[in-house]
Amino acid sequence: MKQTVNFYGFQKAFQDLRPNSFSYEGLRALFEYLEELEDSTGIEEELDVIDLCGAYNEYDSVEHYHTEYSLDHDIEDNLVAVTDSGTFIVQAH
Repeated sequence: MKQTVNFYGFQKAFQDLRPNSFSYEGLRALFEYLEELEDSTGIEEELDVIDLCGAYNEYDSVEHYHTEYSLDHDIEDNLVAVTDSGTFIVQAH
């Protein structure tokens, strides 16, 4: 049985389990990306906060990104979304 989750439910799930993993804007961008992904593939995903925190990261600068990944890794290859405040979400790799 699957349950449809709106952004509020998505945000609450993160607040309950991993409140410091993403900014509000980052969560919004990730939610929109995941909805678009479901729409384009036709595959419904289950909401697994722990899995999503392992699969996606939010960075506030390119320098911050490169503290975790070498300079050889191009952000563009794994970029999921950019928020209005300039942070960006990437798929972990």
